[in-house]
This record gives sequence, C-alpha cells and structure tokens, in this order.
Amino acid sequence: MTRSNLANPRQRPGIELAKRSVYLAIASLSLLVVSALLNDASLDFLLHPLKWLASLDQPSAIGMLSNAGEVVAAVLAIAATVVAIVVELAATRYSHEITGIFLREPVNMIVLGLFVLTTVQCVWVGPVLTEPGADALLPHAGFALTLGLVTICLLLLVPYIYYVFTFLTPTSIIDKISRDAYKQVVSVQADNIAERQRQVGQAVDELQDVARSAIQQGDRGIAMSSVDALAGFVSEYLRVRDKLPDSWFVVTKTIAADPDFVALSAETMDEVRAQGIWLERKVLRRFMSLVGESAIQARDVANLVGINTQQIASEFGAGNANLLELCLRAFNTYLRVTITAGDARTAYFLMNQYRLLGSRMMREGKADTAVQIADYLKLYGQLGHARGNPFLLEAASYDVKTLVEDACEECPEAVDRLLDCLLQLDTEIKAESEYDSLLGVRRSQMQVATLLIQKGDEVRLQRVVDDLRGERLSRLERLREVMETDDNSQYAELMDRGVNFAYLVPERRQYLKVLFEHLQANAPPSYEADPSAV
Repeated sequence: MTRSNLANPRQRPGIELAKRSVYLAIASLSLLVVSALLNDASLDFLLHPLKWLASLDQPSAIGMLSNAGEVVAAVLAIAATVVAIVVELAATRYSHEITGIFLREPVNMIVLGLFVLTTVQCVWVGPVLTEPGADALLPHAGFALTLGLVTICLLLLVPYIYYVFTFLTPTSIIDKISRDAYKQVVSVQADNIAERQRQVGQAVDELQDVARSAIQQGDRGIAMSSVDALAGFVSEYLRVRDKLPDSWFVVTKTIAADPDFVALSAETMDEVRAQGIWLERKVLRRFMSLVGESAIQARDVANLVGINTQQIASEFGAGNANLLELCLRAFNTYLRVTITAGDARTAYFLMNQYRLLGSRMMREGKADTAVQIADYLKLYGQLGHARGNPFLLEAASYDVKTLVEDACEECPEAVDRLLDCLLQLDTEIKAESEYDSLLGVRRSQMQVATLLIQKGDEVRLQRVVDDLRGERLSRLERLREVMETDDNSQYAELMDRGVNFAYLVPERRQYLKVLFEHLQANAPPSYEADPSAV
C-alpha cells in the first residue's frame, strides 16, 4: 500500500490550470499569426503594439468592447452553471462539506471573480472612454486592458471547467482534506489551539463521511482512499507530534463537545486528558465506525482499516504505550463488531493483522504485548465459536501457533506464555458434540510440537503431548495424514489471506512420526478409541 507524503504535496490543480491556459494562449497566438501571414496582413499589433493602439478608431473600439461584454457575460453564465451543477452532484453523492471546500479554494474565487470584473469592465469602459489626449501615457489603454481581460477569460474557460471536474473528483477532495488537516497541525500556535483542533477534527469527520457515503454507494475504491488518507494523516501527525506545543494535547471545550467525546464517561475522559492522544482516539473511533459500516457489504474496506491500524501500531506503538494500547482496543472492537455481524471472513482477516502486530511487538522486545494479543485472539476465537463460527476458533489457533513459532526464534521469554494460550484454546469447549470443531486447534498444537522436536525442547514438547493425549488417536492420525501429504501452502480458493492451515513445511513433516511415538509411549489404556467414533 502506498500513501502520499502530506509533507511533500504534489503539484496542485491550480498550477495545471495555469499551464493549460498558457498552452491555449500560445495556440491562439500562433493561429492568429498564421492567419495574418496567410492574409498578407500587418503584424504591427505584435511588433509595434503601442503604435497599433494609437492608430485604433475610437468608435470601432467601443463597439468591439460592447460585443466583448456580451461574450464574457455568456461565458460567466456557462462557467457558473457548470460549477453549480457539478458541485451539487459531488456534495449530494459524497459529503455536504464539499461545497464549503470548493468555496474555500482560492483558485475558484479568483477565476470567477475575474469573469465578473471583466464583465463589469466591459460595461463601463465604453461610456467613460474618450479620445486619448496628446499627453496620454498609453493611448487606448482602457481598450487594451479590457481586451486583454476578455482574452484571458476566454482562454481560462475550458481549462477552468477541466479544473473543476478534476478538483471535485473524490480522490482529489480526499487528498485536499488530508493535506489541509496536516497544514492545520503544523501551523498550530499557542493562541489558536481551539480553532485548529476544531478544523482538524472537522477534517477527520469529512474523510469519514466520504468513506461512509462511498460504502453506501458501492464505491469501494473511494472508501479505501479515504481510509488510506486518514491513516496517512495520522502517520504524518505522529512524526511531528513531539514538536507541537503542550497546549495542543489539552482537551479543550471544542474537543469535549465533539460527537466522538461528548458521550464518553467521566473516567474515560479523564484518561483521554491524561494521555493527550485525543486525535489518535478520534481517528480510531472513525475507523471503528467504518468497520461497522463495511462488515459483510464492503469487506475490503474493513480489511484496509485493519492493515492501517496494524501499520500505525507497528511503526509508532513501540515508543508510545498509550497509542499501542489504543490500537489493541481498536482491534478488539473490530473483531467484536465483525463477529457480531456474522462476518467471519473479515474477522479472519483482521485476526491475521492482529497477529502480525504481535509478531512485530516481539521483534521490538515487547513480549507482554505479544502475549496480550494472543490472549485476545483466543478470546475472540472462542467468541466466534460460541456464535456459530467455529472456523474463527481454528483461525485463532493458527495465529497463536504462528506467534509461538515466531517467539521460538525472536522472543524466547514469551514462548511458555504463548504456548499456554495455545493449549488453553479449547479448554472451555470440549463437549463431545463439538469435537469436530476442535480439530483445527489440535492441528496447530501438532504443528508446534514438530517445531519443538526439531529444536530438541523436550520439556515444552511434553506439555503439548500431555494435552494431545486427551484426543482420540484416530482423529490425530487423520490430521497427520493431511499434513504429510498437503503440498499447497495457499488455500485452494481465492481469498484475501489465502493461507492453508493444514500445510506443514516439508522439513518438519518427518517429526510427525516422532510426535506419535511420544503419544503412544506410556499412553493410558483409555487413549485408544474406537475408530468408528471419528
């Protein structure tokens, strides 16, 4: 995923407007020169413009300007009509704030103002012009100025219409909102805190509104662009956060009255005030709202929210404990919302992002956070199972298993606690009628056992063996057969995550035999069961 760097803005549409107008001016001048040459006419208007102006006939010039006034008025009407229609359509489709954004853009006011001024000039220049006197600094200056303004207006018409359409594309609006929000942050001063906070909070709400409207309209690409813009803004904000004045982090009356904070309990507001991360909390609350909007109907958007949350936490969480804790809470909310909505596929993808965050925290030396994430994965895997989605318990077991494997390589102090989590995944749901849904958990435990055998870790291996002995041998044999023969690391269907839970790397398959030797050694008589019970 790529994000634009808000600190290094791309070329603005206004610059493109000027460039296109210059191109049209050059083309018009070239056409005029070619016409003059073909007609064998004088080029004095180019070679000697002052002499040409002095030779103009006053009545003819005034008549020409009168006609030009009508032309400019018609051009203004066309431009105003097109602008009004396009702006209203964009505002209706995505966000009512688009109208305000358009009106605040200086280019729009400059161009439309130029049309108006030119029309007024054409109306008034005729009655006030007189024959230039002998001491005139520039004969027929009023005619030359007005004709120049008319020419500029006509040259601007097509580029300006193009500019309006470009400016009002959703991606352009999204880009402008995020850039303006970043500018508000970096320009904050001690005397304008409340106003800057209001404007930044409004920008966050505008981006969320665009995303929400896009989801409802089925425009997933636009919704995903809004999510990326929110995440990109937060990332850039976190990079300059330490340079902001302390007063920026104070929860002012403006923030306390914001819809994202007004309903919070007194205890929660005290936490927000103490931590000073009101902006990060607001963005993550917008993310949580978008996950609820996109569950089932726009899974890609929810998936992207998970990706961005994981990347923010991975990049900045190690050095900001409050932000990291906030991201963990956000992930927990994402999972609960999607599980409650019955969207197992999105919850499955979010679990993967949660697990990636746990692995990153282990590399950063935060073993406790990795264990905390594993416990949450266990909790929501069990919740999914309880709500009729046993596949989520299987996904949770795979993710916790992966964390155990990562810990063996990168964070030895977390191995035992992560292994505890894996072995306890099925402790609350071992009713006989539910055994089939626990085979995925057993498979993950067997895969971890092969790694422990490979590493010669007999103590931890014995813990896994003791837990597996509570399962029928015939069931474990069936899992072993699949793991020994399945050579596809990716799932057979086209999915976002796409991993095949049953795949075991070839170099560890040989240890399945050793595992079963441990299982059969000193096994209690009740361990062998009737194969027909499988």
